[in-house]
Amino acid sequence: MTKKSDDGLYILLISVHGLVRGHNLELGRDADTGGQIKYVIELARALAKHPEVGRVDLVTRLINDPKVDDDYKQPLEILEPKANIVRIPCGPQRYLKKESLWPHLDALVDNTITYLRKIGRTPDIIHSHYADAGAVGSHLSQLLGVPLIHTGHSLGRVKKQRLLDHGLSEERIERQYHLQQRIEAEEITLGNESMVITSTRQEVDEQYSQYENYHPKRMMVIPPGVDIERFHPPLRAWKEPPIAKELNRFLDNPNKPMILAISRPDPRKNIETLVKAYAENPQLREIANLVVIAGNRDNIATMDKGAQEVLGNVLNMIDLYDLYGQVAYPKHHKPNDVPDLYRLATKTKGVFVNPALTEPFGLTLIEAAASGAPIVATNDGGPADIIGNCKNGILIDPLDADAMGAALFDALSDSKRWKSWSQNGIKGTKQHYTWEGHAEKYVSNIKKIISKKRRIGFIQKTKSRLPKIDRLLVCDIDNTLLGDKEGLNELLGLIHDHNSGIGFAIATGRRIDSAKKILKEWGVPVPDIFITAVGAEIYYGNSMSYDESWYQKINYRWHPEKLRKAMEVIPGLRLQPQTEQRDHKVSFFIDPDEAPTIGQIRKHLRKIDLHAKIIYSHGAYLDFLPVRASKGLAVRHLCMRWDIPCESILVAGDSGNDEEMLLGNTLGVVVGNYSKELEKLRNSPRIYFAKEHFARGIIEGMHHYNFLEKIKIPS
Repeated sequence: MTKKSDDGLYILLISVHGLVRGHNLELGRDADTGGQIKYVIELARALAKHPEVGRVDLVTRLINDPKVDDDYKQPLEILEPKANIVRIPCGPQRYLKKESLWPHLDALVDNTITYLRKIGRTPDIIHSHYADAGAVGSHLSQLLGVPLIHTGHSLGRVKKQRLLDHGLSEERIERQYHLQQRIEAEEITLGNESMVITSTRQEVDEQYSQYENYHPKRMMVIPPGVDIERFHPPLRAWKEPPIAKELNRFLDNPNKPMILAISRPDPRKNIETLVKAYAENPQLREIANLVVIAGNRDNIATMDKGAQEVLGNVLNMIDLYDLYGQVAYPKHHKPNDVPDLYRLATKTKGVFVNPALTEPFGLTLIEAAASGAPIVATNDGGPADIIGNCKNGILIDPLDADAMGAALFDALSDSKRWKSWSQNGIKGTKQHYTWEGHAEKYVSNIKKIISKKRRIGFIQKTKSRLPKIDRLLVCDIDNTLLGDKEGLNELLGLIHDHNSGIGFAIATGRRIDSAKKILKEWGVPVPDIFITAVGAEIYYGNSMSYDESWYQKINYRWHPEKLRKAMEVIPGLRLQPQTEQRDHKVSFFIDPDEAPTIGQIRKHLRKIDLHAKIIYSHGAYLDFLPVRASKGLAVRHLCMRWDIPCESILVAGDSGNDEEMLLGNTLGVVVGNYSKELEKLRNSPRIYFAKEHFARGIIEGMHHYNFLEKIKIPS
């Protein structure tokens, strides 16, 4: 009997960037639409077919842009009876490259929460793909109390080293790829995950080991699969496919063995070195043709800068070495042409080559293997595992063009070995690389994780004035709410006049007793909500009832005694008095002249698998909080608990420790007397920079958003 979709496991996959749809995948269109897209689509389908899975949602970014197909603006696409692509707004509607998405990821978190509320389900597991999805998944995991698993696909530290090896400068790498932000997001994700899924052992041992948060006990190797119904060797009655006619336009002798390369026109794919390897080996040119499938293009001049550079270099090299008649480089191919291309390589007794600078796995390699084409591939990441399992090819140094050319010639020169490699690849993929096997191992492992975790999910409302409100004002205390007595009285009068509909909260780094004392001194009535200790504690109204659900949520991976012990070996630190310590805050005095940097302290904790947020203030104080504690996360917790849309929450602050709660879908106000560290937020559409100071700045922001009437929500 088939289970209803609500009965089984609910898995939420997140893959933010690129063009994601379930048919006619535009692989190779740009640097962001590659193997990861295919991986997550096939993973979603495979998991949906597992009998213990009830629902799979693949969350990605909704794109409404005349430059791309209308498919990408559809909020919902059904992949399988139990699997959907869910497209959620995130930043501008136009298509953006992944390096431009970072400022908009908080909005994706908030909008995904709204979606989950709408369907009325909390996931059993969240699975993020790539660093940007890791940032989103970490926040969702923290808010929902749901275990996070992560797949990196490619890693920032590895990519940076490869680009340096290829001759790019540190400055150019950072300018083009923003790798420092990506690497820190990867570190944070690794500090939040319950499991990392990799495709190869090499990823665990050599790639993730470069990270401070390297904990191999939480890493599981589960290789992806291949669709053997699509990817299979040419049958005896196989007729020449349409793509062959396109290739034949380029080649003097199409019957020569084919050296086939399929990838995006991206510098990391190293196509130029392959062309050089072929061009500078006369023997190889004599016996084989080179076929380069580098995405689809109409006009190179309209492509992104990286693709323009790669394709321009390839065309220049073809001309320089006079490779006309020996190299095919078609402008277009369809998704259904790809299996035929592999079969053509097999039919001509050729090989498939992947010369990428770095290759975490390489889905094209197992597709080629299943189709009977031996493989020649970079000695990085996945190829070593695939060739080790399948015994169907040879590894190469992607930076050594001469050795690459020699390896290709060698692979094509021994017909007996070629036949053995071809047969081994077909058998090996069936044995080691099926999506059915992947899904079985996947579900078995996540069930173990889920059984250890108590999901918090959406919290039911309790009796309070709060269920009656339809909007909430959240203010920092020092230098935001307080500082101008007349302005404060005016603000309090506005709140009083609209008391039935507006909730009032403060969010501060102060302890609860300190916050109550200073508010009383300034004549501020007791707020509906106190967020204190930089988001580590939440209290309600006059009763000072403590939010136990928040306590449980932020207790995740919080070990204060181990933290204190770990800090004993750090010079320049001295524990503050007991009055300054809280259940979820460990506080030290710090002497910056003697103590290591905050980055070094953070690295020390990550290496020993301790996780905390570190807050350094006034050059003298160092606070450690749980990774799930912050003002911003506390505000989102209130959204969930009291069913208040983020768009109905106005947040006011003045300094850097207010930044997180100002971001996302809330309505942000930065008062006129703000600290310079907030200047970088000035162009954010939902953050208003007031001219007035202190409470008058809050009032100015309230008028800007028409907060007291029908709220104006910026697009």
